[in-house]
Amino acid sequence: MLENSGRTELTSLGEFGLINHLTEHVEIYNPESSLKGIGDDAAVIKYDNNKSTLVSTDMLVEGVHFDLTYAPLKHLGYKAIAVNLSDICAMNGTPKQVTVSIAASNRFSVEALEELYAGMLYACKKYKVDLVGGDTTSSTSGLIISITAIGEAKQEDIVYRNGAKEKDLVCVTGDLGGAYMGLQILEREKFVFKDNPQLQPDLEGNDYILERQLKPEARVDIIELFKNLGIKPTSMIDVSDGLASELMHLCTQSGVGCELYEDKIPLDPQTFDRAREFSLDPTVCALSGGEDYELLFTLPLSEYDKIKNLPDFTIIGHITPKSSGLNLIAKAGTSHPITAQGWNSFK
Repeated sequence: MLENSGRTELTSLGEFGLINHLTEHVEIYNPESSLKGIGDDAAVIKYDNNKSTLVSTDMLVEGVHFDLTYAPLKHLGYKAIAVNLSDICAMNGTPKQVTVSIAASNRFSVEALEELYAGMLYACKKYKVDLVGGDTTSSTSGLIISITAIGEAKQEDIVYRNGAKEKDLVCVTGDLGGAYMGLQILEREKFVFKDNPQLQPDLEGNDYILERQLKPEARVDIIELFKNLGIKPTSMIDVSDGLASELMHLCTQSGVGCELYEDKIPLDPQTFDRAREFSLDPTVCALSGGEDYELLFTLPLSEYDKIKNLPDFTIIGHITPKSSGLNLIAKAGTSHPITAQGWNSFK
């Protein structure tokens, strides 16, 4: 792993020296498809003729997507990889490679970027994906990270957003709202620190929701579970911008409506309790919070018996005709139109 004591200025290594320094510990886990990695003009990735290549790119900008006041660089590196792999999972694919591009200002040292890369390499090792290239450049506005994730899937296994059908079950993995509540804890402690830098942050009892925010996981395990169960979702998306927003994407692109049941939305007890402490509605945190990176998908009603007793999945609603619209059925039984209030990059 990358280890240095002291501080080394980026200018002492230069662009190519920095690339060599940061990537010398990169390992290849998929040599059958990663024919050429870092060190040439482009990576060379080869798949069998019956498989399709999936590619997704995402960018994280300091001050917009992350705050280094409370986001450790190692966690940030891990998160940058994981959230991009989540997009491949949302297509029912298996992630295989990533490329990493970074723009950093001169306030960052070599050691700081080592920490960032250490988190990235840890994620690559966990998910068995290959870091096969990227770019580095300077920045006048802090740190910018761009990740491209590359995966594979048989053409017949790929799941899109537009396949939901009337009477399909609406399902989600894991639980929702935790990442948003973790962010609220971190933001609260940031403001306390600004007022009194001598005070230590009060993070006790919030381990789960803090990890949901700082170190989310891509649900690669669910793709394998789908295969083992012999099921294929009719539509799927990852929950990055909030449940309501993602559900609207699925329904809009599929030309359908839905009914979502409030009492079925999975909430971790820690998420529920902290939401109440912050005078927030836990349901709203799940609907609009985002960054949970769970998978939201639809399944034919005929697949109910295969998933009804599995702890990984929660059935939270069903698909209706488009004319019915998107509605939340509250715990009291009343119906309310669903509106998307999740993350918007340009607001």
